[in-house]
Amino acid sequence: MGAEESILHHTESRVDPARQRAVAEALRAFMPAHAVLYREEETRPFECDGLSAYRQRPMVVALPETEEQVVRVLRTCHSMGVPVVPRGAGTGLSGGALPLAEGVLLGMAKFNRILSVDAHARTARVQPGVRNAAISEAAAAHKLYYAPDPSSQIACSIGGNIAENSGGLHCLKYGLTVHNVLRVRGYTVEGDAVEFGSEALDAPGYDLLALSIGSEGMLAVTVEATVKLVPRPEVARVIMASFAQVETAGNAVADMIAAGIIPAGLEMMDRPATRAVEEFVHAGYDLDAAAILLCESDGTPEEVEEEIGRMKAVLSRSGATQLRVSESEAQRLKFWAGRKAAFPAVGRISPDYYCMDGTIPKKRLGEMLGFIAEMEKKYGLRCPNVFHAGDGNLHPLILYDANDPGQLHRTEEFAAEVLEKCVEVGGTITGEHGVGIEKINQMCVQFGAKEIEVFLALKRAFDPGGLLNPGKNIPTLHRCAEYGRMHVRGGKLPFADLPRF
Repeated sequence: MGAEESILHHTESRVDPARQRAVAEALRAFMPAHAVLYREEETRPFECDGLSAYRQRPMVVALPETEEQVVRVLRTCHSMGVPVVPRGAGTGLSGGALPLAEGVLLGMAKFNRILSVDAHARTARVQPGVRNAAISEAAAAHKLYYAPDPSSQIACSIGGNIAENSGGLHCLKYGLTVHNVLRVRGYTVEGDAVEFGSEALDAPGYDLLALSIGSEGMLAVTVEATVKLVPRPEVARVIMASFAQVETAGNAVADMIAAGIIPAGLEMMDRPATRAVEEFVHAGYDLDAAAILLCESDGTPEEVEEEIGRMKAVLSRSGATQLRVSESEAQRLKFWAGRKAAFPAVGRISPDYYCMDGTIPKKRLGEMLGFIAEMEKKYGLRCPNVFHAGDGNLHPLILYDANDPGQLHRTEEFAAEVLEKCVEVGGTITGEHGVGIEKINQMCVQFGAKEIEVFLALKRAFDPGGLLNPGKNIPTLHRCAEYGRMHVRGGKLPFADLPRF
């Protein structure tokens, strides 16, 4: 198998036992035996990330505990021509940490220390295995916190957040990971040290920090990051706005931004999503509404009071049928707990679900919701919707049953149509989940051949041999040509059914 190939779905690939033993022995020469796994029962837990429809056991799993071990793993694999796939907490939803059958999976979970918190500089130095929520917990004594808050923040690691440029419920006001990280330190696949960004206000030269954030582990392996901390607001309150039509709720989002209001959080859920969540969390959602918006204001008491009034005025003009404002911090947290529990909640009502991620212009939200409803009828699958509505980031949740032959295939086709519709209306195929292997075909729709070649050239500049997380994020020009021919023929085959090259 070449470095840019991978085995997807539920297939297995036979590994040369001699090759496997040679790699494991080479790594055990400088790592303890318990940190180098290669037996089936040991490697099976690492066969996928949060996108569990795609599975492949790695040839070997390496679990280093020191930077020296990370460097030696990379140098050993590079010298042996073995691909390396970095992995954090495994909560990713695009197959970015999917292993290779003839590669080493490099688990960074043991790098889980918060190295320092500087209250004066409002920064924290952390290792990549630190949980997102743990940073805010450590900074709480200084009345500071780390703003990006993915729904998986109690489990996801900051290294994975950097790899995927994760967002969260409050990214509209406070930004994505790229806006909240000052510096990243790591190693290339050849084991050479690299450092991007600076703890100062600016760094000379090209903005390689922005290039590294969202690069999905294809350029370097992160071992340390310096992140920004922000002051905890004195007060925060949430409006729950109900709407009789999902399109009206979508249009209200555009109206809010057009009015010059940037809420701390602006989330949307349709009725199927709120009903699933309410049965699970009992968040107090309006189940009669076709859709609800959660609009948060934070700041001083005076700022919040004034902004809540402006928000209510816009929402009323935009067709809200009911407005409820959180009356306590406990109620505010309950409103948000419901939204953050949307993914596990739908897991209770369907054997399987496929979590989508795309971004569109806010003014097209209503149109996109109508399109998704059409796709539900076309493919015979239900699709509750939750959105980071303020920045147009969609998370349709396609429900299916993997035990029913053909449902996963229809789900993938449904997902592909949604992503390509995002591009058609002026959006992008991802907002925070990354491309991984899930959306690699849609990269061919989003970008032209010249742009793809620039991406590939950047990859080669850091990794000439294509050994670090190969086959992810950036498609080959050959693949794009093949996918283009399929479109001409009217085909929309999923990734696993395409020729592997």
